[in-house]
Amino acid sequence: MVERVVVKQGSTTTEFNYSDYRDWNNPLNKVEAFYAGKITERKNGTAVRDLTTTETETGSVYVVMPVPASVRAAIKAPAEQPAAPPSQQAAAGQATPRLPDGKPDITGNWNSNAMNWRYGNRRCSPTQVDCTRAINQTMDFEFEAPSRYGPSRPMYKPEFWDKVQQLDMWTNKEDPVMTCQPLGIPRQGPPRRIVQSPNDIIFFYTQYADGGGGQGEYRIIPTDGRKHDPQKAIEAKYYGYTVGHWEGDTLVLDSIAFVDTTWLARGGFFHSADMHVIEKLTRQGDQIKYEVTVEDPDVLVGPWVMTLKTLTLNANPEAGLIPERGNCEVYEEGNISTQIRH
Repeated sequence: MVERVVVKQGSTTTEFNYSDYRDWNNPLNKVEAFYAGKITERKNGTAVRDLTTTETETGSVYVVMPVPASVRAAIKAPAEQPAAPPSQQAAAGQATPRLPDGKPDITGNWNSNAMNWRYGNRRCSPTQVDCTRAINQTMDFEFEAPSRYGPSRPMYKPEFWDKVQQLDMWTNKEDPVMTCQPLGIPRQGPPRRIVQSPNDIIFFYTQYADGGGGQGEYRIIPTDGRKHDPQKAIEAKYYGYTVGHWEGDTLVLDSIAFVDTTWLARGGFFHSADMHVIEKLTRQGDQIKYEVTVEDPDVLVGPWVMTLKTLTLNANPEAGLIPERGNCEVYEEGNISTQIRH
């Protein structure tokens, strides 16, 4: 909580003073993020700015700004990904099991951390002595919209950013997790167990994949190369209407017809009913590369190519034993009295 900064440039001295630090968020959303209540700027002793804070809305912060043409032209292609650790190289070098028809067999129990990315948490607040503890959901979730901080995030058209921000502010009311809705894709993430046959595939998902959401749903998907049936596409579903086909050793899943109440990720990242999702699974040895592309021209500037996931085979004999599905508790349904996450 800096108090004074002095900048000298030639004969000009500019002094900034900061004081009266406190949580200036509205009474419904106190999160112990301290901000200066008084900011003054003096240039060669003369006051040029005198600012008083009345209210802040500190939480997951976003900035939307265009990239200048000169900067865009200077951007270089992304550097090659670093080499995989030796253990991963060994796994990828193992033989890939195949079905009698020659297609890779992706049956198995797979480890992955779903789409609940975490790239770091905020620093200790003034009353938090130890920040090494587990995340305090009542406050830290205010700052945790992981897909905003990661290397890949959906980019909305300018007219929708206010909606994203509003949904995020009222996460404990608007997030479908709070009313026990399925997470849907892509938020659910990759499956934990896969059962494959020559003409279809079954995905079983983990419980509580993100923010307590996800109740162990499953999908049965045809993989015989059929196209979408316009009659079946009329009914919107949480996981969409999916058909699959093979492109070489890669299984491609094409999903349409989604309900528009699920989110792409926590943080208010909504989508329209016209969302289109492509999932690609490529088995190499004891690993699966899981790639997802989300198209939603109604609300997104362009396709969202999500961060590549690598699934690893889980050899634990207990891994595939799916327990009884638990109950979901609706946390918030009536009048909401606070924006703090629960």
